[in-house]
Amino acid sequence: MHVDKKTQKYDRQLRLWHASGQTALETAKVCLINGTATGCEILKDLVLPGIGSFTVVDDKIVDGSDVGNTFFLVPDSIGKSRAQAVTEFLQELNEDVKGFHFSENPIALIENQPEYFLQFSIVITTNIPEKPLLKLADTLWNAKIPLVVLRTVGFIGYFRIALPEHTNVPFLSLEQYVKTFNFDTLDSMDHGHIPYVVILLKYLEQWKQDHDGKLPSTSAERNEFKQLIQSGKRNADEENFDEALSSAWRACTVTKVPRQVEEIFKDSSCENITSESSNFWIIVRAIREFVANEGQGLLPLAGSVPDMKAYTSGYVAMQNIYRQKAKEDISIVRAHVHDILTSIGRSVDSISDDEIDSRWLRDSQENIVNYVLIRAMDRFYESHNRYPDAATFFLEDDAEEASEEARSEFSTLKTYVNLLLGEWDITNYPEHLDNHIHEICRAGGSELANIASLLGGMVSQEIIKLITRQYIPINNSIVFDGIRSMSSSYIL
Repeated sequence: MHVDKKTQKYDRQLRLWHASGQTALETAKVCLINGTATGCEILKDLVLPGIGSFTVVDDKIVDGSDVGNTFFLVPDSIGKSRAQAVTEFLQELNEDVKGFHFSENPIALIENQPEYFLQFSIVITTNIPEKPLLKLADTLWNAKIPLVVLRTVGFIGYFRIALPEHTNVPFLSLEQYVKTFNFDTLDSMDHGHIPYVVILLKYLEQWKQDHDGKLPSTSAERNEFKQLIQSGKRNADEENFDEALSSAWRACTVTKVPRQVEEIFKDSSCENITSESSNFWIIVRAIREFVANEGQGLLPLAGSVPDMKAYTSGYVAMQNIYRQKAKEDISIVRAHVHDILTSIGRSVDSISDDEIDSRWLRDSQENIVNYVLIRAMDRFYESHNRYPDAATFFLEDDAEEASEEARSEFSTLKTYVNLLLGEWDITNYPEHLDNHIHEICRAGGSELANIASLLGGMVSQEIIKLITRQYIPINNSIVFDGIRSMSSSYIL
């Protein structure tokens, strides 16, 4: 079978987000504000899977510190535009991706021309002070364009996603297949390769016949059901019966729509569909219609089959049954989508079958101190137009003078920490707060290559979720501590 070059190139990731996800990536326009080490690592992990284009907005001229912590700069880059230099190196990673650079002061651009950023699918900021960041966030929020805010300093960092709403979607032939198995007449080899789903359904049917059609409901009944399965096991080596026993609790559970999905179904955006409704809500409404009618209270079948002990022929037969049922279900959902589109005056082609298919088919609280410290560091920057100075901790010519300067930097940063804690009505001070403040001062606003690489990978994963709309992104902040190798998720 002929496979085109693009499919060969992106084969692995196509298995994850399919053609519809890849199309979303290839049409995405990503903006990076400031070509820092971490920013470049994010773009690297987006360029390789094939985003449509990226633009680096940065007016900085490359210096030695940039070359020291960024893999996408070389000594010859010193003195050149950082936006242009990193763009040229990043473009070399994938010829399918278009790269652009804009050597403009991003803060001035945000203040004077914020509409510039409305052309992008997603905007990533690195090392942007609080005031212009808030203005940019407000502009993008109103336009429903995702904003990813990233800060790294020394061994710590955090990133945050700002977006009003991110949406992603969550039989008789099988019974007939089960009836083709006569457990008593099978030889030992065939008996040891009965798919465990068949075993469960066979004994569940037997149980229901003896209990007025009811499932095992109490703990005693579930144990009795497991003993019934165990009685059919011919020898200790039958792994398929062990698999059935491990999954017996599933067979005893009444299948129903998950509570989280029910809440989505009750959302006003699902209830009140108009021509302005997003594709997501139209598809959700179609699935709700399926559940209420053809699904008889059940969601459409996903069609996947877990690995199990079985002959290849038996496993493939199971796969075909599940896939056929899934195709039938999704075909009905598509019909509901088309009916809804017609009812609101939109073309039935405005939502593709691929999109319909793809949308269906905490941590330690002590880490929050690092978020507080980075926010305090931003306040320091706003007042002093620089970050706390690490040099005061390493001067050797005059230890007394260095110590005095270090104390001053520490005291000033701690003042901003206290102000933030007061604004947020936090009265319980984090443990070892002074040690954390010293670490921030020592880092001096610097980026480390290894932390940039790690956070770059984490952030790029979340961006791919946002672009493809096939996975659930974090809600809404991650704080990483490289000293303790610990990441924490917070809703801030």
